[in-house]
Amino acid sequence: MMNNILTTLKKEHEDLKGLFDDINATTDRAGKTRIALLKKIEDALIPHAKWEELVFYPAFKARAGHEELLQHAEAIQEHRAVELTVLPDIHACDPESRQFAGCAKVLAEFVTHHAGEEEKSMFKSAKKLFSTEELAEFDDAYAKWKKSADCKAVMEEAKSKTEAAAKGRDPTAPG
Repeated sequence: MMNNILTTLKKEHEDLKGLFDDINATTDRAGKTRIALLKKIEDALIPHAKWEELVFYPAFKARAGHEELLQHAEAIQEHRAVELTVLPDIHACDPESRQFAGCAKVLAEFVTHHAGEEEKSMFKSAKKLFSTEELAEFDDAYAKWKKSADCKAVMEEAKSKTEAAAKGRDPTAPG
């Protein structure tokens, strides 16, 4: 049986849900554990999200009809919300605080919601827009990309943008 990018991405969604369960089960005294779990979450989430943004979403958009373009737009906005707001906020928090716990819960809820919507609508559409062979090619390309210097560079850039956005940020202040 051929590999399939949709199966791979769904498996990664499930892995992230497990990490979210772990971080959400921590207490405020588990600062070091929270930091370690956040690193694992970002190490899984960032390559996944960036590859979707750089490869999968543009290919999807190129073949999309009216309804699929809405699915694409929603996915992009959900990625932006996590990247530009939720991740910087969690990095600005004391890992031994209720604020960190709240940010972790919101991160889990955003990503879990996004993954569910993606699987329910976008992946269903992708099965119609791409052949089995194309989905297998995406999977192979993704596996190679995750081991590449390009992936490492994208990871570093994303992490430094998050850290920069977190500086001077007060996640307890109302919007």
